[in-house]
Amino acid sequence: MRFVAAYLLATLGGNSSPTKDDVRAILGSVGAEVEEGKLDALFKEVEGKDLAELLAAGREKFAFAPSGGAGAAMGASPVAAGDAAEEKKEKAQEKKEEEEEEEDLDMFSLFD
Repeated sequence: MRFVAAYLLATLGGNSSPTKDDVRAILGSVGAEVEEGKLDALFKEVEGKDLAELLAAGREKFAFAPSGGAGAAMGASPVAAGDAAEEKKEKAQEKKEEEEEEEDLDMFSLFD
């Protein structure tokens, strides 16, 4: 992923066709190791292709992919909602019991 990111940074910087040396320079500037095999694979994949078309094709592929974060949040949501509802019921019950105790105390005053 870091190779793709460095390649994209080079294009955002105004270089319409970055070279391997450009990507190496970007990665080297942040102290990242450059694995030549992965760098070669990246350039083999993007050779002769338009970056805008590659990004559009990738966006289409991810349009129907489920996202892990949403699934986890949806899975946890009913549990959290159930816990919150249970806690709310318990607080309401405690409050009701306290009110009943206060009413009982009011009925039997020491000064009656």
